[in-house]
Amino acid sequence: MNTILYPQPALRQPDHIAPCVDMLGRPLTDLRISVIDQCNFRCTYCMPAELYPSDYPFLPSSERLSFEQIETMARAFVRLGVDKIRITGGEPLLRKNLEQLIERLARLTTPDGRAVSIALTTNGSLLAAKARSLKEAGLDRVTVSLDSLDNGIFQRMNGVDFPVEKVLHGIEVAQAVGLHPVKVNMVVQKGVNDSQIVPLARHFRHTGVILRLIEFMDVGGIGAWSRTHVVTSDAARALIAAEFPLVSLGEGKPILHETASRYSYLDGGGEVGFISSVSQPFCGDCSRVRVSSDGKLFTCLFAQDGLDLRPQLDSEPGLEAQLRQHWQRRGDRYSEVRGALAQVGGRKQYPTVRMSLVGG
Repeated sequence: MNTILYPQPALRQPDHIAPCVDMLGRPLTDLRISVIDQCNFRCTYCMPAELYPSDYPFLPSSERLSFEQIETMARAFVRLGVDKIRITGGEPLLRKNLEQLIERLARLTTPDGRAVSIALTTNGSLLAAKARSLKEAGLDRVTVSLDSLDNGIFQRMNGVDFPVEKVLHGIEVAQAVGLHPVKVNMVVQKGVNDSQIVPLARHFRHTGVILRLIEFMDVGGIGAWSRTHVVTSDAARALIAAEFPLVSLGEGKPILHETASRYSYLDGGGEVGFISSVSQPFCGDCSRVRVSSDGKLFTCLFAQDGLDLRPQLDSEPGLEAQLRQHWQRRGDRYSEVRGALAQVGGRKQYPTVRMSLVGG
């Protein structure tokens, strides 16, 4: 396998802070925290019902990190360069009193005095009821997973017959209370919901909502993943551009440390993004680290094992040293080597961590 050499990415940390970079020169800037591994959906590409039945043994509340432990951990990460925190799950809005955690995290500042950006990813089912209290607690932004405007397709994909109208209402409420920008993530699967690419683009044009189309990935729990089910970003973009001409906002590549290649509508209708983890991997400047709801650190979404942080959560200096050392040993570039991993008939035959445990 050929070795890929990366130029060292630009660091966000000011000069007086010792940068925390991994073996490929990538800084630690983005923290994603899964607060619960449970979800009220059974999406076919994440938690299919046949693998996650109603009696699935999710983590009991006693095994999840407390809000106090999460705050302690987050402070250590911020001292190492993190300035973006995203709350994920499972479905994070199932975690009781989540606003209390948001309020704690929203008080964090970087060593040079900047506010830490706090975002949340949700399936939108509870967003209408929670959006205002989350905003008041200090949440800055929200991303909603929505894979179809067609109710029949949406209900089949979410696995619990949840109506699309309630998710759309949640998006409207989030905008109304000032969560900005609202982003909508669509996971595109060939023959499943690819017919919804243009309808979703049409629906969210001129609304301020940013639609992002995500290539179907081989995340944990999807043993049936196959490249034949992937609609590439190039193909999805061509469908949209044929009806609504697009202009690149970054030469068709993700901006440093971001996941999406961004485009604007030529007529000023807003923005659309494409996340191309399969066809155009962006491992080279990945700055994200994930912590599961039971306190394990994962340096890649596609990792197999995580580092247990619990033993160090009572000692912030010890925790910070452990985090720095672990990140400095990081060499993950999974999406770039995916093709060299064991596949049979194009299908996934290699383990990755459970998606609902580590978050997206």
